[in-house]
Amino acid sequence: MESKESGLWREARESASNLAALLERTGTTIALAESCTGGLVGYLLTAVPGISRFFLQGFVTYSNASKTSMLGVDAALIEDRGAVSREVAEAMARGAARASGAAMAISVTGVAGPSGGASEKPVGLVWIAVSCNGEVAASCREFGTLGREEIRLLSAAAALGEASELLARAFRHPEAPE
Repeated sequence: MESKESGLWREARESASNLAALLERTGTTIALAESCTGGLVGYLLTAVPGISRFFLQGFVTYSNASKTSMLGVDAALIEDRGAVSREVAEAMARGAARASGAAMAISVTGVAGPSGGASEKPVGLVWIAVSCNGEVAASCREFGTLGREEIRLLSAAAALGEASELLARAFRHPEAPE
């Protein structure tokens, strides 16, 4: 019987493969801006053979200063809304697309724990944003206190899945994985 952890990894790898297939089918380039996942989305994508034709660049912007310097996220926005917010996730995705020249960008920012949470932004709260040809969609996930590795892995898989869904809709590919 497969363990829960290996099942999560398998699902995350499948999400990366599904997105890679859509990127290839549509000829779309992608960039990443990761905070709480610390490069995990990039790790999963680069495990897919041939992804170098579509994956242009990844930014690991763990600190607020790096979000500002590397992605152009307004420091006042981070101060006002917090690094873990819809607005910052959207700005990170836009910034990654702009800085890399990619047609699509994924951003992930959240509280992976076990500490660092607050009542308004608890451990397990993650914002994901996907920019595709200038349009940005963002979503909030609340994973709870599953553990740091599980939150990071679920966040990465969710980000890859959301990017696949947005790309499939943008290019009207009904056969895209759900």
